[in-house]
Amino acid sequence: MVKSLKREAFSWIDKNSDKLIEISDSIWEYAEIGLKEYKSSRLLASTLGDHGFEVKLGIAGMPTAFIASWGEGTPVIGIMGEYDALPGLSQKMVPWKEPLIEGGAGHGCGHNIHGTSGIGGAIAVKTVIEKYGLKGTIRFYGTPAEENFSGKVYMVRDGYFDDVDIVISHHPGTMNAVTLKSSLAINSAKFIFYGKASHAGAAPEEGRSALDAVELMNIGVNYLREHIIQDARIHYVIERGGSQPNIVPDYARSWYYIRAPEREQVEFIYNWVVDIAKAAAMMTRTKLEIQFLEGIYNLIPNRTIAEVIVNNMREIGPPKYTEDELEFSRSIAKTISRESKIRALQKSGRPGWEKLIDKLIDDEIPDPWGEGNISHGSTDVADVSWKAPTVEFSTAAWVLGTPAHSWQSTAQSVGITAHKALLFASKTLAATAIDFLVNQELLEKAKEEHKKRLKGRIYKSPIPPDHKPPIDIWEK
Repeated sequence: MVKSLKREAFSWIDKNSDKLIEISDSIWEYAEIGLKEYKSSRLLASTLGDHGFEVKLGIAGMPTAFIASWGEGTPVIGIMGEYDALPGLSQKMVPWKEPLIEGGAGHGCGHNIHGTSGIGGAIAVKTVIEKYGLKGTIRFYGTPAEENFSGKVYMVRDGYFDDVDIVISHHPGTMNAVTLKSSLAINSAKFIFYGKASHAGAAPEEGRSALDAVELMNIGVNYLREHIIQDARIHYVIERGGSQPNIVPDYARSWYYIRAPEREQVEFIYNWVVDIAKAAAMMTRTKLEIQFLEGIYNLIPNRTIAEVIVNNMREIGPPKYTEDELEFSRSIAKTISRESKIRALQKSGRPGWEKLIDKLIDDEIPDPWGEGNISHGSTDVADVSWKAPTVEFSTAAWVLGTPAHSWQSTAQSVGITAHKALLFASKTLAATAIDFLVNQELLEKAKEEHKKRLKGRIYKSPIPPDHKPPIDIWEK
Protein backbone atom coordinates (compact mmCIF):
# COMPACT_ATOMS: atom_id res chain seq x y z
CA MET A 1 0.00 0.00 0.00
CA VAL A 2 2.72 2.49 0.99
CA LYS A 3 4.66 1.79 -2.20
CA SER A 4 1.61 2.53 -4.32
CA LEU A 5 1.07 5.81 -2.43
CA LYS A 6 4.66 6.81 -3.15
CA ARG A 7 4.37 5.85 -6.82
CA GLU A 8 1.35 8.13 -7.05
CA ALA A 9 3.37 11.00 -5.56
CA PHE A 10 6.33 10.35 -7.85
CA SER A 11 4.03 10.28 -10.84
CA TRP A 12 2.73 13.77 -10.02
CA ILE A 13 6.28 15.10 -9.70
CA ASP A 14 7.33 13.53 -13.01
CA LYS A 15 4.29 14.92 -14.81
CA ASN A 16 4.88 18.40 -13.37
CA SER A 17 8.68 18.44 -13.52
CA ASP A 18 8.83 21.16 -16.16
CA LYS A 19 6.65 23.46 -14.06
CA LEU A 20 8.73 22.86 -10.92
CA ILE A 21 11.92 23.59 -12.84
CA GLU A 22 10.38 26.77 -14.25
CA ILE A 23 9.48 27.94 -10.72
CA SER A 24 12.97 27.23 -9.41
CA ASP A 25 14.62 29.05 -12.30
CA SER A 26 12.29 32.03 -11.88
CA ILE A 27 13.21 32.39 -8.21
CA TRP A 28 16.89 32.12 -9.20
CA GLU A 29 16.34 35.07 -11.54
CA TYR A 30 14.43 37.08 -8.93
CA ALA A 31 17.33 36.67 -6.45
CA GLU A 32 15.59 38.56 -3.64
CA ILE A 33 17.34 39.17 -0.32
CA GLY A 34 15.93 38.16 3.07
CA LEU A 35 12.58 39.69 4.08
CA LYS A 36 12.29 41.16 0.58
CA GLU A 37 11.38 37.96 -1.28
CA TYR A 38 8.06 39.34 -2.53
CA LYS A 39 8.01 37.76 -5.99
CA SER A 40 9.51 34.48 -4.81
CA SER A 41 7.12 33.94 -1.90
CA ARG A 42 4.07 34.89 -3.94
CA LEU A 43 5.05 32.52 -6.73
CA LEU A 44 5.36 29.61 -4.29
CA ALA A 45 2.24 30.57 -2.33
CA SER A 46 0.10 31.08 -5.44
CA THR A 47 1.21 27.74 -6.88
CA LEU A 48 0.11 26.00 -3.68
CA GLY A 49 -3.15 27.96 -3.73
CA ASP A 50 -3.79 26.88 -7.31
CA HIS A 51 -3.55 23.28 -6.08
CA GLY A 52 -6.16 23.74 -3.40
CA PHE A 53 -4.00 24.57 -0.39
CA GLU A 54 -5.31 27.03 2.18
CA VAL A 55 -2.68 29.77 2.19
CA LYS A 56 -1.96 32.32 4.89
CA LEU A 57 0.51 34.91 3.63
CA GLY A 58 2.26 37.53 5.75
CA ILE A 59 2.49 35.67 9.06
CA ALA A 60 4.73 36.35 12.09
CA GLY A 61 5.18 39.98 11.09
CA MET A 62 6.87 39.12 7.80
CA PRO A 63 5.14 39.93 4.48
CA THR A 64 7.03 37.10 2.74
CA ALA A 65 6.36 34.35 5.30
CA PHE A 66 3.44 31.98 4.73
CA ILE A 67 1.81 28.68 5.59
CA ALA A 68 -0.11 26.50 3.13
CA SER A 69 -2.17 23.54 4.40
CA TRP A 70 -4.17 20.68 2.97
CA GLY A 71 -6.10 17.95 4.77
CA GLU A 72 -7.69 17.51 8.16
CA GLY A 73 -6.61 16.33 11.56
CA THR A 74 -3.46 14.57 12.62
CA PRO A 75 -0.74 13.75 11.98
CA VAL A 76 0.42 17.15 10.80
CA ILE A 77 3.46 16.73 8.56
CA GLY A 78 5.46 19.90 7.94
CA ILE A 79 7.68 20.58 4.93
CA MET A 80 9.80 23.74 4.91
CA GLY A 81 11.10 25.82 2.03
CA GLU A 82 13.43 28.80 1.80
CA TYR A 83 13.77 31.29 -1.06
CA ASP A 84 16.07 34.14 0.01
CA ALA A 85 19.20 35.05 -1.94
CA LEU A 86 22.54 36.41 -0.74
CA PRO A 87 23.75 39.99 -1.24
CA GLY A 88 26.62 40.43 -3.70
CA LEU A 89 26.44 36.95 -5.25
CA SER A 90 24.81 37.78 -8.56
CA GLN A 91 26.22 35.43 -11.17
CA LYS A 92 25.51 34.35 -14.73
CA MET A 93 25.29 30.67 -15.58
CA VAL A 94 28.85 30.59 -16.84
CA PRO A 95 31.93 28.76 -15.47
CA TRP A 96 33.76 31.96 -14.60
CA LYS A 97 32.95 34.80 -12.24
CA GLU A 98 30.63 37.24 -14.02
CA PRO A 99 27.64 38.85 -12.26
CA LEU A 100 24.27 39.25 -13.89
CA ILE A 101 23.92 42.53 -12.02
CA GLU A 102 27.03 44.20 -10.62
CA GLY A 103 26.73 44.11 -6.83
CA GLY A 104 23.38 42.32 -7.05
CA ALA A 105 22.09 39.36 -5.06
CA GLY A 106 22.36 35.74 -6.12
CA HIS A 107 21.28 32.27 -5.00
CA GLY A 108 24.65 31.18 -3.68
CA CYS A 109 22.98 28.73 -1.31
CA GLY A 110 20.47 27.35 -3.78
CA HIS A 111 17.34 28.48 -1.96
CA ASN A 112 15.53 28.74 -5.28
CA ILE A 113 15.79 24.94 -5.35
CA HIS A 114 14.99 24.68 -1.62
CA GLY A 115 11.60 26.38 -1.80
CA THR A 116 10.59 24.64 -5.00
CA SER A 117 11.53 21.13 -3.87
CA GLY A 118 9.38 21.76 -0.82
CA ILE A 119 6.23 22.73 -2.69
CA GLY A 120 6.79 19.87 -5.13
CA GLY A 121 6.88 17.37 -2.27
CA ALA A 122 3.91 18.99 -0.50
CA ILE A 123 1.64 19.05 -3.56
CA ALA A 124 2.55 15.46 -4.44
CA VAL A 125 1.52 14.36 -0.92
CA LYS A 126 -1.69 16.36 -1.21
CA THR A 127 -2.66 14.44 -4.34
CA VAL A 128 -2.14 11.17 -2.43
CA ILE A 129 -4.18 12.29 0.59
CA GLU A 130 -6.96 13.45 -1.70
CA LYS A 131 -7.06 10.36 -3.94
CA TYR A 132 -6.87 7.79 -1.16
CA GLY A 133 -8.87 9.64 1.50
CA LEU A 134 -6.04 9.56 4.04
CA LYS A 135 -6.34 11.16 7.44
CA GLY A 136 -3.85 13.89 8.25
CA THR A 137 -2.54 17.27 7.16
CA ILE A 138 0.32 18.25 4.89
CA ARG A 139 1.59 21.74 5.67
CA PHE A 140 4.17 23.78 3.78
CA TYR A 141 6.05 26.49 5.65
CA GLY A 142 7.36 29.32 3.49
CA THR A 143 10.27 30.58 5.58
CA PRO A 144 12.04 33.81 4.59
CA ALA A 145 15.43 35.29 5.47
CA GLU A 146 17.29 32.17 6.60
CA GLU A 147 20.59 33.72 5.59
CA ASN A 148 20.46 36.80 7.76
CA PHE A 149 17.40 37.37 9.95
CA SER A 150 16.13 33.83 10.66
CA GLY A 151 12.48 34.01 9.71
CA LYS A 152 11.73 30.62 11.23
CA VAL A 153 12.56 31.91 14.71
CA TYR A 154 9.73 34.44 14.50
CA MET A 155 7.39 31.74 13.23
CA VAL A 156 8.40 29.45 16.11
CA ARG A 157 8.02 32.26 18.65
CA ASP A 158 4.53 33.06 17.38
CA GLY A 159 3.36 29.46 17.69
CA TYR A 160 3.16 28.34 14.07
CA PHE A 161 5.03 25.10 14.79
CA ASP A 162 3.22 24.25 18.04
CA ASP A 163 0.89 21.62 16.54
CA VAL A 164 3.15 20.01 13.94
CA ASP A 165 4.14 16.34 14.48
CA ILE A 166 7.33 16.18 12.41
CA VAL A 167 9.10 18.55 10.04
CA ILE A 168 11.27 17.69 7.04
CA SER A 169 13.27 19.98 4.82
CA HIS A 170 15.67 19.82 1.89
CA HIS A 171 18.72 21.92 1.14
CA PRO A 172 20.79 21.71 -2.04
CA GLY A 173 24.48 20.98 -1.63
CA THR A 174 27.28 18.75 -2.89
CA MET A 175 26.09 15.45 -1.36
CA ASN A 176 23.04 13.21 -1.22
CA ALA A 177 23.10 12.95 2.52
CA VAL A 178 21.64 13.39 5.98
CA THR A 179 23.91 14.12 8.91
CA LEU A 180 23.26 13.82 12.64
CA LYS A 181 25.41 16.80 13.52
CA SER A 182 24.23 19.64 15.67
CA SER A 183 24.86 23.28 14.71
CA LEU A 184 26.00 26.44 16.43
CA ALA A 185 23.54 28.66 18.24
CA ILE A 186 23.98 32.33 17.37
CA ASN A 187 23.20 35.93 18.28
CA SER A 188 23.39 38.68 15.68
CA ALA A 189 23.48 42.34 16.66
CA LYS A 190 24.57 45.74 15.42
CA PHE A 191 26.52 48.08 17.70
CA ILE A 192 25.90 51.72 16.84
CA PHE A 193 27.96 54.52 18.36
CA TYR A 194 27.00 58.20 18.29
CA GLY A 195 29.74 60.79 18.77
CA LYS A 196 30.28 64.43 17.92
CA ALA A 197 31.64 65.72 14.63
CA SER A 198 34.39 68.34 14.48
CA HIS A 199 37.23 69.47 12.24
CA ALA A 200 39.86 66.77 12.73
CA GLY A 201 42.70 69.23 12.08
CA ALA A 202 41.53 72.54 13.54
CA ALA A 203 39.48 71.36 16.53
CA PRO A 204 39.85 67.64 17.25
CA GLU A 205 39.36 68.27 20.98
CA GLU A 206 35.76 69.24 20.24
CA GLY A 207 35.00 65.91 18.60
CA ARG A 208 34.01 62.53 20.00
CA SER A 209 34.86 59.79 17.53
CA ALA A 210 32.26 57.08 17.02
CA LEU A 211 34.84 55.25 14.93
CA ASP A 212 37.23 55.18 17.90
CA ALA A 213 34.48 53.46 19.86
CA VAL A 214 33.97 50.83 17.16
CA GLU A 215 37.70 50.17 16.96
CA LEU A 216 38.15 49.96 20.73
CA MET A 217 35.23 47.55 20.93
CA ASN A 218 36.79 45.39 18.21
CA ILE A 219 40.13 45.37 20.04
CA GLY A 220 38.42 44.33 23.28
CA VAL A 221 36.51 41.54 21.55
CA ASN A 222 39.66 40.29 19.86
CA TYR A 223 41.33 39.98 23.26
CA LEU A 224 38.22 38.14 24.47
CA ARG A 225 38.82 35.37 21.93
CA GLU A 226 41.49 33.83 24.17
CA HIS A 227 38.89 33.20 26.85
CA ILE A 228 36.03 31.56 24.96
CA ILE A 229 35.49 27.87 24.24
CA GLN A 230 37.18 26.39 21.18
CA ASP A 231 33.98 25.77 19.19
CA ALA A 232 32.72 29.34 19.65
CA ARG A 233 32.97 31.86 16.82
CA ILE A 234 32.92 35.68 16.82
CA HIS A 235 32.99 37.62 13.56
CA TYR A 236 32.14 41.16 12.55
CA VAL A 237 32.18 43.83 9.88
CA ILE A 238 32.39 47.62 10.19
CA GLU A 239 29.42 48.85 8.21
CA ARG A 240 29.95 52.57 8.74
CA GLY A 241 33.10 54.32 9.91
CA GLY A 242 32.84 57.95 8.83
CA SER A 243 32.87 60.00 5.66
CA GLN A 244 36.39 61.42 5.26
CA PRO A 245 39.55 61.77 7.40
CA ASN A 246 39.26 65.47 8.22
CA ILE A 247 35.91 65.02 9.95
CA VAL A 248 35.74 63.32 13.34
CA PRO A 249 33.10 60.61 12.74
CA ASP A 250 29.93 61.22 14.71
CA TYR A 251 28.37 57.90 13.62
CA ALA A 252 29.86 54.42 13.29
CA ARG A 253 28.36 50.95 13.20
CA SER A 254 29.56 47.35 13.41
CA TRP A 255 27.67 44.10 12.94
CA TYR A 256 28.55 41.04 15.02
CA TYR A 257 27.77 37.33 14.95
CA ILE A 258 28.43 35.38 18.15
CA ARG A 259 28.18 31.58 17.86
CA ALA A 260 28.58 28.64 20.25
CA PRO A 261 27.39 25.01 20.51
CA GLU A 262 24.71 25.72 23.14
CA ARG A 263 22.27 28.57 23.63
CA GLU A 264 23.54 29.30 27.15
CA GLN A 265 27.11 29.60 25.88
CA VAL A 266 26.05 32.14 23.26
CA GLU A 267 24.28 34.23 25.88
CA PHE A 268 27.36 34.20 28.13
CA ILE A 269 29.71 35.36 25.36
CA TYR A 270 27.19 37.86 23.95
CA ASN A 271 26.73 39.53 27.33
CA TRP A 272 30.52 39.85 27.61
CA VAL A 273 30.66 41.46 24.15
CA VAL A 274 27.93 43.89 25.23
CA ASP A 275 29.98 44.85 28.28
CA ILE A 276 32.99 45.52 26.03
CA ALA A 277 30.83 47.73 23.80
CA LYS A 278 29.61 49.69 26.83
CA ALA A 279 33.20 50.14 27.99
CA ALA A 280 34.22 51.40 24.54
CA ALA A 281 31.44 54.00 24.70
CA MET A 282 32.63 55.11 28.13
CA MET A 283 36.24 55.42 26.98
CA THR A 284 35.27 57.59 24.00
CA ARG A 285 32.39 59.46 25.67
CA THR A 286 30.06 58.38 22.91
CA LYS A 287 26.56 56.97 23.15
CA LEU A 288 25.84 53.32 22.38
CA GLU A 289 22.77 51.78 20.77
CA ILE A 290 22.50 48.00 20.40
CA GLN A 291 20.23 46.69 17.65
CA PHE A 292 19.55 43.03 18.37
CA LEU A 293 18.75 41.30 15.09
CA GLU A 294 18.40 37.58 15.69
CA GLY A 295 19.05 34.67 17.97
CA ILE A 296 19.09 30.98 17.04
CA TYR A 297 19.34 27.73 18.96
CA ASN A 298 21.51 24.70 18.24
CA LEU A 299 20.07 21.88 16.13
CA ILE A 300 18.48 18.76 17.68
CA PRO A 301 19.08 15.85 15.24
CA ASN A 302 16.75 12.89 14.79
CA ARG A 303 18.10 9.51 13.66
CA THR A 304 14.65 7.99 13.11
CA ILE A 305 13.71 10.56 10.48
CA ALA A 306 17.22 10.57 9.01
CA GLU A 307 17.14 6.81 8.38
CA VAL A 308 13.71 7.02 6.75
CA ILE A 309 15.01 9.75 4.43
CA VAL A 310 18.09 7.71 3.48
CA ASN A 311 15.96 4.64 2.79
CA ASN A 312 13.70 6.66 0.51
CA MET A 313 16.64 8.25 -1.29
CA ARG A 314 18.06 4.82 -1.98
CA GLU A 315 14.72 3.46 -3.24
CA ILE A 316 14.32 6.43 -5.59
CA GLY A 317 17.96 6.38 -6.65
CA PRO A 318 20.26 9.37 -7.20
CA PRO A 319 20.09 11.23 -10.53
CA LYS A 320 21.95 9.94 -13.58
CA TYR A 321 23.67 12.18 -16.13
CA THR A 322 24.81 11.90 -19.71
CA GLU A 323 28.31 13.06 -20.66
CA ASP A 324 26.86 16.10 -22.42
CA GLU A 325 24.89 17.06 -19.31
CA LEU A 326 28.09 17.10 -17.27
CA GLU A 327 30.02 19.45 -19.56
CA PHE A 328 29.15 22.55 -17.52
CA SER A 329 29.87 20.75 -14.26
CA ARG A 330 33.34 19.79 -15.46
CA SER A 331 34.04 23.41 -16.35
CA ILE A 332 33.00 24.56 -12.89
CA ALA A 333 35.11 21.85 -11.26
CA LYS A 334 38.22 23.28 -12.95
CA THR A 335 37.75 26.49 -10.92
CA ILE A 336 38.00 24.60 -7.62
CA SER A 337 41.49 23.50 -6.61
CA ARG A 338 42.13 19.90 -5.63
CA GLU A 339 43.40 21.12 -2.26
CA SER A 340 40.19 23.05 -1.57
CA LYS A 341 38.10 20.05 -2.58
CA ILE A 342 40.04 17.76 -0.24
CA ARG A 343 39.66 20.21 2.64
CA ALA A 344 35.91 20.45 2.06
CA LEU A 345 35.48 16.68 1.91
CA GLN A 346 37.63 16.15 4.99
CA LYS A 347 35.72 18.81 6.91
CA SER A 348 32.42 17.10 6.11
CA GLY A 349 33.44 14.20 8.34
CA ARG A 350 31.77 11.79 5.96
CA PRO A 351 33.11 8.25 6.41
CA GLY A 352 35.13 7.26 3.36
CA TRP A 353 35.36 10.81 2.07
CA GLU A 354 38.67 9.92 0.42
CA LYS A 355 36.79 7.94 -2.25
CA LEU A 356 35.13 11.14 -3.42
CA ILE A 357 38.29 13.10 -4.23
CA ASP A 358 38.32 12.12 -7.89
CA LYS A 359 34.55 12.16 -8.35
CA LEU A 360 32.78 15.02 -10.09
CA ILE A 361 29.31 14.64 -8.57
CA ASP A 362 28.22 12.58 -5.59
CA ASP A 363 26.33 9.52 -6.85
CA GLU A 364 26.18 7.70 -3.51
CA ILE A 365 23.78 7.79 -0.56
CA PRO A 366 25.70 7.10 2.67
CA ASP A 367 24.27 6.17 6.04
CA PRO A 368 23.56 9.14 8.34
CA TRP A 369 26.75 10.22 10.12
CA GLY A 370 28.08 12.81 12.55
CA GLU A 371 26.33 11.78 15.77
CA GLY A 372 27.73 13.95 18.59
CA ASN A 373 29.60 16.29 16.22
CA ILE A 374 28.98 19.96 15.52
CA SER A 375 28.63 21.77 12.23
CA HIS A 376 30.12 25.23 12.68
CA GLY A 377 27.39 26.93 10.70
CA SER A 378 24.07 28.12 12.10
CA THR A 379 20.52 27.69 10.84
CA ASP A 380 17.06 28.67 11.99
CA VAL A 381 15.98 25.10 11.24
CA ALA A 382 17.45 24.50 14.70
CA ASP A 383 14.69 26.42 16.46
CA VAL A 384 12.06 24.33 14.69
CA SER A 385 13.93 21.21 15.86
CA TRP A 386 13.29 22.19 19.49
CA LYS A 387 9.53 22.22 18.85
CA ALA A 388 9.16 19.00 16.83
CA PRO A 389 11.30 16.17 15.41
CA THR A 390 13.02 17.85 12.46
CA VAL A 391 15.55 16.83 9.81
CA GLU A 392 16.99 18.63 6.80
CA PHE A 393 18.76 16.59 4.13
CA SER A 394 20.82 17.56 1.09
CA THR A 395 20.97 16.50 -2.54
CA ALA A 396 23.89 16.98 -4.92
CA ALA A 397 23.06 20.08 -6.95
CA TRP A 398 26.71 21.17 -7.16
CA VAL A 399 29.98 19.44 -8.00
CA LEU A 400 31.91 18.05 -5.07
CA GLY A 401 34.09 20.66 -3.39
CA THR A 402 31.90 23.61 -4.36
CA PRO A 403 31.94 26.17 -1.55
CA ALA A 404 28.53 27.43 -0.48
CA HIS A 405 27.95 31.17 -0.74
CA SER A 406 30.18 31.42 -3.81
CA TRP A 407 29.80 32.42 -7.44
CA GLN A 408 30.25 28.73 -8.32
CA SER A 409 27.27 27.66 -6.23
CA THR A 410 25.13 30.46 -7.69
CA ALA A 411 26.04 29.42 -11.23
CA GLN A 412 25.15 25.79 -10.51
CA SER A 413 21.84 26.49 -8.78
CA VAL A 414 20.22 26.68 -12.20
CA GLY A 415 20.76 24.08 -14.93
CA ILE A 416 20.80 20.30 -15.28
CA THR A 417 22.34 19.26 -11.97
CA ALA A 418 20.15 21.71 -10.05
CA HIS A 419 17.02 20.53 -11.81
CA LYS A 420 17.69 16.83 -11.22
CA ALA A 421 18.62 17.47 -7.58
CA LEU A 422 15.36 19.39 -7.19
CA LEU A 423 13.19 16.57 -8.53
CA PHE A 424 15.10 13.95 -6.53
CA ALA A 425 14.56 16.01 -3.39
CA SER A 426 10.85 16.54 -4.10
CA LYS A 427 10.33 12.79 -4.37
CA THR A 428 12.32 12.17 -1.19
CA LEU A 429 10.25 14.75 0.71
CA ALA A 430 7.01 13.24 -0.56
CA ALA A 431 8.01 9.66 0.24
CA THR A 432 9.19 10.56 3.73
CA ALA A 433 6.05 12.55 4.48
CA ILE A 434 3.92 9.59 3.35
CA ASP A 435 5.84 7.20 5.61
CA PHE A 436 5.08 9.31 8.68
CA LEU A 437 1.57 10.08 7.53
CA VAL A 438 0.51 6.42 7.44
CA ASN A 439 2.81 4.79 10.03
CA GLN A 440 1.82 5.86 13.55
CA GLU A 441 4.42 3.61 15.16
CA LEU A 442 7.22 5.25 13.15
CA LEU A 443 5.89 8.69 14.06
CA GLU A 444 5.86 7.86 17.76
CA LYS A 445 9.42 6.52 17.52
CA ALA A 446 10.62 9.85 16.08
CA LYS A 447 8.77 11.75 18.81
CA GLU A 448 10.18 9.60 21.57
CA GLU A 449 13.71 10.09 20.28
CA HIS A 450 13.11 13.83 20.13
CA LYS A 451 11.96 13.84 23.75
CA LYS A 452 15.06 11.93 24.87
CA ARG A 453 17.42 14.27 23.03
CA LEU A 454 15.84 17.33 24.63
CA LYS A 455 16.56 15.87 28.08
CA GLY A 456 13.84 17.95 29.68
CA ARG A 457 15.18 21.25 28.32
CA ILE A 458 12.53 23.83 27.48
CA TYR A 459 12.71 26.11 24.47
CA LYS A 460 12.60 29.80 25.27
CA SER A 461 12.55 32.10 22.27
CA PRO A 462 15.88 33.93 21.90
CA ILE A 463 14.06 37.00 20.59
CA PRO A 464 11.84 39.13 22.87
CA PRO A 465 8.04 38.96 22.47
CA ASP A 466 7.86 42.55 21.19
CA HIS A 467 10.86 42.27 18.84
CA LYS A 468 9.73 42.66 15.25
CA PRO A 469 11.44 41.33 12.12
CA PRO A 470 13.76 44.06 10.73
CA ILE A 471 11.76 44.51 7.54
CA ASP A 472 13.33 47.87 6.66
CA ILE A 473 16.91 47.11 7.69
CA TRP A 474 18.21 47.08 4.12
CA GLU A 475 17.18 50.74 3.78
CA LYS A 476 19.21 51.81 6.81
